[in-house]
Amino acid sequence: MSNLVEKLRMFSSGQLQFALFFVISFTAIIVWVYRMDSKGHKIHYAGTYKILIGFILAIIALFMIKVFVH
Repeated sequence: MSNLVEKLRMFSSGQLQFALFFVISFTAIIVWVYRMDSKGHKIHYAGTYKILIGFILAIIALFMIKVFVH
């Protein structure tokens, strides 16, 4: 724990306050924008899980080819 305290000493209290404010603000804005945009995701990106499954199956197929050929 003292190692963490020593590392935090290199920042001034103003810098630490700004970092805390920035992280909280940034997280709140990201959550707010995601909630506003989630309605559009359901309309415009319906069925994209099929593409994800296709990519996963393709990666598994390439891995299987690599394992069994070599």
